[in-house]
Amino acid sequence: MRHVRRTLLTATTALAAVAVLAAPTAVAATPQGADRAGLQESLDGVVATGAVGALAEVSGADGVWRGVSGVAELGTTRPVPDGGRFRAGSITKTFVATVVLQLVDEGRLRLDDTVEKWLPGVVPDGHRITLRQLLNHTSGLYDYRRTLPMPPGQEFLANRWRTWTAAELVQRAVAEAPMFEPPGSDYSYSNTGYALLGQIIEEATGRAYGEEIERRIIRPLRLRGTSLPGTSPRIDGPHPRGYVPIEGGDGTRLVEYTEMNPSVMGAGGEIISTTKDLNRFVAALLDGRLLPDHLLTEMKTPGIAGRNYGLGLAWKDTSCGVRLYGNDGDALAYQAWSFATEDGRRQVTVALTPDFRGDPDDAVDALLEQAFCD
Repeated sequence: MRHVRRTLLTATTALAAVAVLAAPTAVAATPQGADRAGLQESLDGVVATGAVGALAEVSGADGVWRGVSGVAELGTTRPVPDGGRFRAGSITKTFVATVVLQLVDEGRLRLDDTVEKWLPGVVPDGHRITLRQLLNHTSGLYDYRRTLPMPPGQEFLANRWRTWTAAELVQRAVAEAPMFEPPGSDYSYSNTGYALLGQIIEEATGRAYGEEIERRIIRPLRLRGTSLPGTSPRIDGPHPRGYVPIEGGDGTRLVEYTEMNPSVMGAGGEIISTTKDLNRFVAALLDGRLLPDHLLTEMKTPGIAGRNYGLGLAWKDTSCGVRLYGNDGDALAYQAWSFATEDGRRQVTVALTPDFRGDPDDAVDALLEQAFCD
């Protein structure tokens, strides 16, 4: 959700000297097709651009490289744990979309089912909005996150421990006018669509979306560092600390925001994972272990021509002509990117704790170029 990142960056130019860097560390074997020093240099560049700390894993048939840079906690020299956990934000959407498409494959859902069919009366004109449009952000539904206080305002912290239900968040969104009409005619990123998909999964299966992700993806792939915490504020296991910028009488400062109630992100962004697990998940998705070919093709099809987003799956093209599929995620105090080649044979996941001195997107893109093109 890059619109959130850029809003924060605009408000936090006073944080330019906050970062404290520890000596970078690279671990494990280097893939034969990538340069270890170059990968570490690219990761250091991510931290230099705007992060307290960062970790990455490049993996494939020719080996694995893991690297860290920066620090795990401000004011210390403690290194980022190379296998550490982090909030992966909107990469959750790819997990949710995979479950929805598995249910389509089983005949329990159809992509052209309407919201009204599964959640009658919940969304105005829900008979005009399909599951496909929820998945690819062409529903026009207002994004509920736009209705919530966000950093750097002090009021943001008042909701830190609050438990939100999907119904509450959807109600906030549908109280606002749609972003466009009719549904399917344009693209506008909306977490509301995935809050609804989480509810629809429960209606179709009798189990919460988190249970279905656990049963269908996490356990079969043995993603031991991945969890959907629900309302639990903790990140279990080794992890870097995360921060958000907050305005005060003495200017804008970073406030630790590692622990928080993740229900506000819900089916659109609550997942906690590791670089290893996300690489394994994206590889399994792209090589056909989770979905049949025709539904994977649907996942790769943009809802609006010219967009790089399909059914919970995004893509980008490198300068060397390699198309990468995956997703990125912004959980405010954590940001993550997980992409792989179309055949799933090489994967890269990068995660960081931003310090909001600058936008790390270009530096992350440079690391992806290094990993997939050199």
